[in-house]
Amino acid sequence: MAAVFLHHVVGDLTVGKPDMREFWEGETVEAAIGEIGEGSERAVTVWRRKGEEVVGESERAARFVGILNSLDVVAFLAREGDREKAMGTPVREVVKHNPSLLKEVDPAARLIDALEMMKQGVQCLIVRKSVAWKGISKRFSILYNGKWLKNSDSSPTNLTTNFCENSGSPSSSSKEIQYCCLSREDVVRFVIGCLGALAPIPLSSISSLGALSYNYHFIEASSPALEILHNFPQNPCVAAVVETSVDGAWKIIGEISAYKLWKCDYVSAAWAMSNLSAGQFVMGSEDEDQDSPPDFVLTSQLENGIVESVRHKKFSSRSMGFLSQQPLGGWRSTRSMYRGRSAPLTCRTTSSLAAVMAQMLSHRATHVWVTEAELEENILVGIVSYNDILHAITKNPASVSTIMP
Repeated sequence: MAAVFLHHVVGDLTVGKPDMREFWEGETVEAAIGEIGEGSERAVTVWRRKGEEVVGESERAARFVGILNSLDVVAFLAREGDREKAMGTPVREVVKHNPSLLKEVDPAARLIDALEMMKQGVQCLIVRKSVAWKGISKRFSILYNGKWLKNSDSSPTNLTTNFCENSGSPSSSSKEIQYCCLSREDVVRFVIGCLGALAPIPLSSISSLGALSYNYHFIEASSPALEILHNFPQNPCVAAVVETSVDGAWKIIGEISAYKLWKCDYVSAAWAMSNLSAGQFVMGSEDEDQDSPPDFVLTSQLENGIVESVRHKKFSSRSMGFLSQQPLGGWRSTRSMYRGRSAPLTCRTTSSLAAVMAQMLSHRATHVWVTEAELEENILVGIVSYNDILHAITKNPASVSTIMP
C-alpha cells in the first residue's frame, strides 16, 4: 500500500483545485464570516500582507498566521458582550497564531512525505500550480534526481526542501505563479480512489487497524454550552454533547463543532452558546420561547457612504441550520427529534475503514463518532478523524513491506 504513496507526487492532487485565496489578518470578523460561509474549506487561512514577513524569513509560508473556522468565530462572539462591536474586530485578535499548521511543498514532492507532515500536525499544504505541470505521476523508487534517498536526511521537511531545489521551480517572485491549498481531506479523497491497491486494509475494521481514537473532547448536555471554551477542542475542532447513564456510560446526543456551524447564523449561535445548555444548543430552540434573544441589528459603512443595516432573527433551530419537525419543549423531552444536520455522524467499532472514509467524504465531515457495536443506544466509544485514518493506512505492517522491492 505504501507503494501507492511512493509512486505518486503531491502534484497529482492539485488537478482541479482552485487557486488559494489569502485572507488578510486586518479584515474584520464580519468579513471572515462571509468568507467562511462562501468558501469550500469550512475555514479561512489568515495571512500577513506581503512585506510583513517575519524578519529573517523569506518563504511564502512565513506570512501565514493561522486558520480560523466557524467554531472559533462563534466562541469569540459568545465571549463578547457587545456582539455588534465584536463583528468589527480585526481577525488578528481572534485567530490562534499557529504557523506550524501550514507548510509549502513542491508539486514533485513524494506523497508519502506529505502524509508524514500531516501526521505530525500540518493541516494544509501550499503547492505551486505550475503551467508546466501536467498532473502525471513521476515513477521512481529509491532514486530521485540521481540521488539515493537512503543517504539523504529522512525527515519529510528536509526531503521536501531538496525536491524544491532540484525541481527547477521558477522564482517565487514571478507574478505568473499560482498556489493551491491541499488538506487531509484531499489526501483521503485520493486514497479512497486507490482501494484496490490497498487491499485488504480498507475492508478491515477501524478498531483492528487502530484508527479509533479514545482522545476526544466532550461536554455534558446539562452543562452550559459556554463551558466548551474552558477546554477548547482542536484537530478536529469538535466536542461531543453527552448524557451520562446510571452505569456511567456516555450516550452521544449531538456535537458542537466547526463542521456543524459552518453555514449557520453566527450571531444567533453565539447567543445560544452564551445562554443555553449544551443539550439545548444542539437541539435548538424556537422563536416563541420566552428566553429567546431580541433581534440583533448590525450596521456597516459601505464605500458610497450609505449605512447598511442587517437585522438578525431571534435564535431558532432553523437559524443555526438544525432542523426540527415540531415545537421543542426542552432537550430532555425531544431527544428522539434529531433530524438532518443536528444529528451526529456515527459509525460502529466494527465498521470498515472504507465505509468510514466514504461516510466522512460524502458528508464532508472532519470526523465520525464511534459507538458500541453491540448496543442499540449511541454509547460513545471514541472518534475517527482524517489524521487517525492517515496513521492507520501508513502504519500497517503489510503496507510497509511493499516500500522496498
